[in-house]
Amino acid sequence: MAKIQFEMNYKVIILKLLTLPTLKKLKLEKIRKMKAYVFPGQGAQFVGMGKDLYENNSLAKEMFEKANEILGFRITDLMFEGTDEDLRQTKVTQPAIFLHSVILAKTLGEEFQPNMVAGHSLGEFSALVAAGALSFEDGLILVSKRAMAMQKACEATPSTMAAVLALADEKVEELCASITDEVVVCANYNCPGQLVISGSIPGIDMACEKMLAAGAKRALKLNVGGAFHSPLMEPARAELAAAIEATPFHEPICPVYQNVSTKGETNPETIKANLIAQLTAPVRWTQSVQNMIADGADHFMELGPGAVLQGLVKKINKTVTTAGKQ
Repeated sequence: MAKIQFEMNYKVIILKLLTLPTLKKLKLEKIRKMKAYVFPGQGAQFVGMGKDLYENNSLAKEMFEKANEILGFRITDLMFEGTDEDLRQTKVTQPAIFLHSVILAKTLGEEFQPNMVAGHSLGEFSALVAAGALSFEDGLILVSKRAMAMQKACEATPSTMAAVLALADEKVEELCASITDEVVVCANYNCPGQLVISGSIPGIDMACEKMLAAGAKRALKLNVGGAFHSPLMEPARAELAAAIEATPFHEPICPVYQNVSTKGETNPETIKANLIAQLTAPVRWTQSVQNMIADGADHFMELGPGAVLQGLVKKINKTVTTAGKQ
């Protein structure tokens, strides 16, 4: 009898030794299989964007027409049949990218099951609407107001941005800080080795010279209207803050990793505060993606025009998978 009991106990111990690591592995795999949806920002636009959606999906057509009504002009005509110059107009660019991204997310229906979302700059508004923190109508109105406010700030103070390649973030920060008589700041932490700086035109010119002298592969001024995500956007931030404060926000269906905090946020008041700060603060995309991966994301789906974010995510971490829908 004692022998039988010993054999049973022995088998139980062996079974536990075999099962516990297996269960632990399965649990870890389950945690790791999380999907993140990401939404692009300004610069991703192209002529014809959203046209297939409009023509082949009744919900998409209805939402696009609603957008035309809210904006007071037929943005769909400019998106589908306009010119590159049309799409570069600030009042068109930002709403166009927002509409393409959000409407695409809405047409996915039950397929849209995010564990987390994030958007690059303007794309954060798309992410918030897709995750239910903002209504479609309120999101579009805020994006339109954001575009107009940023345009006014650009016109008030001539400014620009530049991409710096193959230089450590810390070195770029140090060189920007060394320019004390002009505004120059780090604006977009896109991926390791790719950082965008923002500021006054003389300041950016000086900074580009310093970056190249310090060993940057390139320091290239961008064809943009102003110094986005810098202190020069303060007039736009103040104007947009009032509109955001007056807009109802709700708890999203999943954490939204915001550009300012880089963490997954669900509290509506925190989300609003970060969104207000976003215009004058840097877009910390590298850190946001790293945090999403640390929290379990292993598949990133980009919704909207282009595939820029898929490329950035891969440069941040090669082990995750990426895909996109346009």
